[in-house]
Amino acid sequence: MNASAGRTRKVYSRQFWLICTSSFFFFASFNMIIPELPEYLTSLGGAEYKGLIISLFALTALFSRPFSGKMADKLGRVPVMMAGSAVCLVVGILYPLFTTVWAFLFLRLVHGFSTGFTPTGQAAYLSDIIPAERRGEAMGLLGTAGTVGMAAGPAIGGLIANRFSIPFLFYCSSAMALASLAVLSGVKETLNMRSKFSPELFRVGRSDLFEKRVWLPCVVMGLSVYAYGTMLTLIPDFGNDVGIRNKGLLFTYFTVSSLFVRLLAGRASDRYGRRKVLIVSVSLIIIAMYIISQGQTRLDLIVGMSLYGVAHGMTSPTLLAWATDLSDERHKGRGVASLYIFMEGGIGIGAFVSGLLLNTAPNDFGSPFLACVALSAIALVLLFVARTKR
Repeated sequence: MNASAGRTRKVYSRQFWLICTSSFFFFASFNMIIPELPEYLTSLGGAEYKGLIISLFALTALFSRPFSGKMADKLGRVPVMMAGSAVCLVVGILYPLFTTVWAFLFLRLVHGFSTGFTPTGQAAYLSDIIPAERRGEAMGLLGTAGTVGMAAGPAIGGLIANRFSIPFLFYCSSAMALASLAVLSGVKETLNMRSKFSPELFRVGRSDLFEKRVWLPCVVMGLSVYAYGTMLTLIPDFGNDVGIRNKGLLFTYFTVSSLFVRLLAGRASDRYGRRKVLIVSVSLIIIAMYIISQGQTRLDLIVGMSLYGVAHGMTSPTLLAWATDLSDERHKGRGVASLYIFMEGGIGIGAFVSGLLLNTAPNDFGSPFLACVALSAIALVLLFVARTKR
């Protein structure tokens, strides 16, 4: 018992826990506003653009990944993390001031830079300080911290919006980002050979765009998180359709169920292998999406969202650990960025396509989620048949 505790202390330093704490505030910052955004955009006169709320955010996150990966490998992990939190801080203040549909959509584009930078820096930082045999567990712990923020954010955000106002909610989001920055100020940089900031960092070549070694985790990520983009876009309206007033409630079921499985999944992937855990988690995504597609009551959505939370909580840290396992030691930032490019692409496409489908058939929530079932099934087949080289 004591020996195990000693090993834990050696692996998980004060710097690790600071990163986790910062992650909590970061994810709470931008997740606390998500459930309220569809109705807010409708109030601005942009109901037909609901599908862009998530897809625009994901678009800039996607395109910023090659830059954040290169900067994490050249400039440092900590500056990249701080850049993402700073974006959340500024945009949270600007939302109440930009009160037209197109100004709001522009801010969603800018806001996406936050997740394009901070998670890339976090994963690269952990790969520096955590040995490979404990990396799945560490990613699970980091994911748990972020998930607590994701769980607390929508629930608190719903209460703030109902009792106070949407503008006040945006300012609270900005305050969370400020807390994330404050914590990061105490984190020590791990990149030894750092370059000075220069315009060259914004020049991304073909080799910077993708780390070939991580192709399979990337493809599985893209196919499986299509469901996540669909969920973020449709669940607020779907929940309202079945009588759930607090739009953050279903997101809380999702994130809380994700919270409890992340650490166990990370440890299991360290012990039994990344691929075996992913086969189980992607299978659960398929089941969860089918349940939601057939849902007609509050209980149906609660069960489906809770099961999807378990599946997502298993998938995310395992794919992150797998990508860092396969990455070239000199380009860990690039490997992590490649994975996140596919993640943002999958989320963005899922959000955009599901929004279009809902506009075409406003009362049909089932078909978009059945599309999630089909794409996740393709990912499952790849996990059985595809091979990678270390």
